[in-house]
Amino acid sequence: MTGSSVSAGDSLHATSIVIGQTGILFLGPSGSGKSSTAFACLCEAMALGWNAALVADDRTILSVHAGRCIASCPDPIRGLIELRGTGIIPFRQIDRAVMHCAVALTEPSAASRIPADSETFSCDGASMPLMRLWHDGAAHPLSRLRAACPELFFRG
Repeated sequence: MTGSSVSAGDSLHATSIVIGQTGILFLGPSGSGKSSTAFACLCEAMALGWNAALVADDRTILSVHAGRCIASCPDPIRGLIELRGTGIIPFRQIDRAVMHCAVALTEPSAASRIPADSETFSCDGASMPLMRLWHDGAAHPLSRLRAACPELFFRG
């Protein structure tokens, strides 16, 4: 099992959203497509009639409560998402949410074609699955995440 870890309380360069009841944390360097992929997931969910909300774009604050990773947003950027080439726009937002999975955006390559199994992302011991997603402009990133980890989106 491989993975990455951060400490709670620090502002992390990440975008966080909620789809249905599932919190998704998008990780990657500046320009890797966190905001555009999160926005595409939000729009895809709304088209399906699902609950969809932004927690934080660009900077996410993580905390741990009862063994669960909670994402929140710094005040100056609350309710705003940057869409490169379009600008900074307001979006439906919630103050905080439990995160259920992390998504690392990667460049398409032969080495990243088949991601490693059982990767995790951890914040002060609160772990969640870490999925890899190529940022290649492919349509329907939410559908790709649902196919890779359906139990996160279809919980009983």
